[in-house]
Amino acid sequence: MAVSSFTPVSLHPPLISLCIQRTSSTWPRLREAPNLGVSVLGEHHERACRQLARKDGERFDGVDVVVLSSGSIHLRESCAWFDCSMESEFTVGDHLIVVLRIQQTGLSNATAPLVFHRSRFRRLADAS
Repeated sequence: MAVSSFTPVSLHPPLISLCIQRTSSTWPRLREAPNLGVSVLGEHHERACRQLARKDGERFDGVDVVVLSSGSIHLRESCAWFDCSMESEFTVGDHLIVVLRIQQTGLSNATAPLVFHRSRFRRLADAS
């Protein structure tokens, strides 16, 4: 599943939150997993992001992933990744706010993040 953003919630314990449409057909299956992977996509992940956001078909076909021993799945060469477990879930309007507890993290400075702004994928400008 692709989400447009996630939010840090707490450092102690380490928590993040996601907002998911209540109509999602993917979330009911994911919520039962013991661990979930959250990947911060790199600028080279545009095709993978579009594919993972689809409502049907084999979303992971041709997508290069890493599966951790916990069972969480991450996109290879992500800017950052989080191995998480479910903490809590709240219904708010037409969305669910899902709070995940971070179990493990990884970071790569090798790629810039993928940015989605004004309904388009964009690249960050070099500050120099």
